[in-house]
Amino acid sequence: MCDRRSSGHRRNRREMASTAMVQQTMPGGASAIYAKEIERLSAKESLLLSFKDAGGFEALVTGKTTDLQRIDVNERIIGLERLNPTPRPTTSPFLEGRWDFEWFGSRSPAFSSAIIIFERFPSTLANLSKMDLHLKDGKAKVTAHLKLLNSIESKFVLSTIVSIEGPLRMKEQYVEGILESPSVVEEKIPEQLKGAYGQALTTIQQLPVPVKDAVTSGLRVPLGGTFQRLFMISYLDEEILITRDTAGVPEVLTRIDSPSSSTMPQTNDPNF
Repeated sequence: MCDRRSSGHRRNRREMASTAMVQQTMPGGASAIYAKEIERLSAKESLLLSFKDAGGFEALVTGKTTDLQRIDVNERIIGLERLNPTPRPTTSPFLEGRWDFEWFGSRSPAFSSAIIIFERFPSTLANLSKMDLHLKDGKAKVTAHLKLLNSIESKFVLSTIVSIEGPLRMKEQYVEGILESPSVVEEKIPEQLKGAYGQALTTIQQLPVPVKDAVTSGLRVPLGGTFQRLFMISYLDEEILITRDTAGVPEVLTRIDSPSSSTMPQTNDPNF
């Protein structure tokens, strides 16, 4: 993330420098357009830096972000939103692709997932390392990446159907939640737990085949579209996506891939 962000900052600075050079050669009528673009690029970089100053994703999900840091980030979010370059983001090709969650509020599904994890497990046992969104062809997957005891990795995947409700507004219906079977990095297992891990592995191998298959394929929770939410896209470009729910709480995501390379991963789920 840091490498990607650093490269993004360098790219933005290069874009700003080249834009400024072009602006000097353009007639006065066009200079205002370039000045606004410089302002937008500066606002993007300022927002990304404010995430770092606030402690990043880890501080956010563990509740270590201070009120001062939150208000600073929110101020910068508003500053970037007013420079939104995409008038109809719900139909923009920039929308589809893979995105990382950088910031979310207390009412968002992302925050709720984090709270559930940290209420049940102390940070020494479990942590939420990242969350990402994959959006393609009106379907989305939100993936929470979990790590237990620094050696057991798992994922919780929420599948949704996303529909367009207007130029800015969209509706999200939840289809299914899957807690994937964990993968274990054996060399990182604490010495005092290796015996218990070996016993658990032996027990799983002795289970009847149908039960063993169910364990290894993960826990599926059908949601059937009974849960849904409305949200609006307040900012979208090729690198940053900002949404707000019905209470106005923002979520900020940064792109992982390029818009042209976005493809949905293969899945055996007939509904996705």
